[in-house]
Amino acid sequence: MTTRLFGERVQRREDGRLVTGQGRYLDDLGRNALAAAFVRSPHAHARIRDIDVSAALDVDGLVAVYTWEDLPERVRDPLPLLIPHPALTHGRTAYPLARDIVRHVGEPVVMVVATDRYLAEDAAALIEVDYEFLKPVVGIEEAAQGAHLVHEDVPGNVGAHLVQEVPSPGGLSAREAVDSAPHTLSFRLDIERSASMPLEGRGVYARWDADDRSLRVYSSTQTSTSVRMAIAAKLGLPLPSVEVIAPDVGGGFGVKIVHPWPEEVLVPWAAMLLGREIKWTEDRREHFISSAHERAQVQHVRVGFDDEGRLHGLDVTIQHDHGAYTPYGIIVPIITATQLLGPYRVGAYRVEFTSIYTNTVQVTPYRGAGRPQGVFCMERTMDRIAAHLGLDRAAVRAANFIQPDQFPYDQGLLFQDGRPLIYDSGDYPESLRMLKELIGWDGFPALKEQAAAQGRRIGIGLGCYVEGTGVGPYEGGHVQVTSDGRVHVSTGLTSQGQGHETVFAQIAATELGVPIDRVSVVTGDTRRFGYAVGTFASRAAVMSGNAIALACRKVRDKALRIAAEALEADPRDLEIEDGQVRVVGNPGASIPLATVAVLSNPLRYAFDEEAKRATQFTGTSSMDRPPVEQGEEPGLEGRDYYSPIRSTFASGMHAAIVETDPDTAEIHVLRYAVVHDCGKLINPMIVEGQIHGGVAQGVGGALYERMVYDGHGQLLNASFMDFLMPYATEVPRIETAHLETPSPLNPLGVKGAGEAGVIPVSAVIASAIEDAEGITISRMPISPSELHDLRRATG
Repeated sequence: MTTRLFGERVQRREDGRLVTGQGRYLDDLGRNALAAAFVRSPHAHARIRDIDVSAALDVDGLVAVYTWEDLPERVRDPLPLLIPHPALTHGRTAYPLARDIVRHVGEPVVMVVATDRYLAEDAAALIEVDYEFLKPVVGIEEAAQGAHLVHEDVPGNVGAHLVQEVPSPGGLSAREAVDSAPHTLSFRLDIERSASMPLEGRGVYARWDADDRSLRVYSSTQTSTSVRMAIAAKLGLPLPSVEVIAPDVGGGFGVKIVHPWPEEVLVPWAAMLLGREIKWTEDRREHFISSAHERAQVQHVRVGFDDEGRLHGLDVTIQHDHGAYTPYGIIVPIITATQLLGPYRVGAYRVEFTSIYTNTVQVTPYRGAGRPQGVFCMERTMDRIAAHLGLDRAAVRAANFIQPDQFPYDQGLLFQDGRPLIYDSGDYPESLRMLKELIGWDGFPALKEQAAAQGRRIGIGLGCYVEGTGVGPYEGGHVQVTSDGRVHVSTGLTSQGQGHETVFAQIAATELGVPIDRVSVVTGDTRRFGYAVGTFASRAAVMSGNAIALACRKVRDKALRIAAEALEADPRDLEIEDGQVRVVGNPGASIPLATVAVLSNPLRYAFDEEAKRATQFTGTSSMDRPPVEQGEEPGLEGRDYYSPIRSTFASGMHAAIVETDPDTAEIHVLRYAVVHDCGKLINPMIVEGQIHGGVAQGVGGALYERMVYDGHGQLLNASFMDFLMPYATEVPRIETAHLETPSPLNPLGVKGAGEAGVIPVSAVIASAIEDAEGITISRMPISPSELHDLRRATG
């Protein structure tokens, strides 16, 4: 195999289509479809006493109005709890339309269908819902008191409680190790609630064919195959009768992994009932108040350490706000609890979390999925230790690193996939060396002195992380070479801008020795690939990438066998280069891969040009000489699945230099550096793009983005006028360097990269602000007014 594209900086193949407006998004479809709209609760906690739809019935263009009582049995049932866990003793999910009680502002109560969205909204505005107000529970502290309940049958508002503990090598518990250490520290940390804001909100478009009783659904989703299965089960349809297709998706970041959303059940159901095409697209306010949020946690830390800053024990108690419902289980706090350890040997470790209901929007994974909270906890701990001992922050981290010769390293916990938390590979000391060099760590004190002489305040910070990637259970790939020599690749997971069309084509082109412009890639279409898990948790390259590679190897082996028969050669003496199968060292003895594809499908008569050429080349007709082994399937194609032993663990380190204005307390990020290790790089440019986008989101989470609820459960900043996000002017130039420690767990040696950019940013910027100001930072995000208040409080 001499055509090599794996590891090259290949330009993204999808961008030409997307940047010229040729993308095909959900709202581009179904131009003549009926439109759905929803009446949503204006109250955070209330009992529904009556729904009066009479005034809406006079709206011209109204087609239907549905409440919970109108739904059939399967449709009206609560939505599924996707990932049960023994610790989730009181998991609760919502009804597609509220039954008796609404538990957050934005919960859907009534569905309206009309000839267009404007009329549907007009009709929805005329529907009167009589509510009995109930006391809302807002914020972790109020919920933990348990004086008022979000769900009447959930004592203390506690949905889940979990403790994991690993003793020290000497057998001490974490609390014993902390108490007996030469030094101990105790403190509290807070991360506030935020949310992902993809440019495209959620959306569903459904078409029912009554003649063959089949349903086609388009959804802006990260999990098309799972949505398909959920719809089939909810609507009582055979799975083969349901197709779900993810068109171009304008961002996901985790909010689109929930399956199904209420609308993904209700819109197809109404389409079947009415025999009409129906579409719903989410507006921005709906996204704020009725999709999903993340991040909010309170963390109480006790740590014990020696004079060099080496950890003896760590005891962390976490209170996690999971909102009104738990459709995605307790994945987020589990990830926080396990990924908190980072690249360190912590001695003894105890982590306890309580996941609590509040009358706010439900919490599901958002890019980083619990890791930013965990990294904030550990990296703030490292900085506290360094400050307490008067040591260099980088030196304290280095003193606690897992060393390269200690891999695989078992942290002694269970990860989110229920498998052991065993790091597969890495070189953390080398990452730190590269980062210090990239940011100029050792020379920064002189730079800081120069700035101080000019009346400027600058500071430097760093943060380390380990990210579990490539979680199972599986993904698959199908590869077909057609008689024109083109390679068609399909996989079930979806794309939201990650560059899958490019990297999967690079894998296929490399494995099959064909030019990349001969490779096409389809994702997220259940017509092409019916079984998949989905795009989340930095898993696409590891899971589908390896599945596609394995499928390509099946195709390659078959191609060599068929070509060997035609060339009267040994398959071991053949190679594929630029779409030609040839004898190594004898380029004149070759056969096009397109011809091999024809020979793989023996027909009685050769009708097309490729078949004619194949007949001429071999000197025989396709019916006289079997081109494939007896019993082998026709066609030059292969399908395979990849299922991991356990997750791979990528890692990285970030550093930033910030400046804080002495008068206004504005915070500016001057420089930002990243060293990242995701194993073998398929496309370094795409990895850098992922990192850049992640850092931008991280800057938003550190300095701007937060969901502000009042005591009544009203979201006060549910629009882009009030919810701050960084512009390009707020995101600095990002300097990157790559370290490659291949994973031994998969054939390609790759690890995930999708979430790495966002994970440590809050910790890094907090560290840098602290260095600039000499003020302890315990809560993120931080605004200029909050920094100003901290200055005043500390004198």
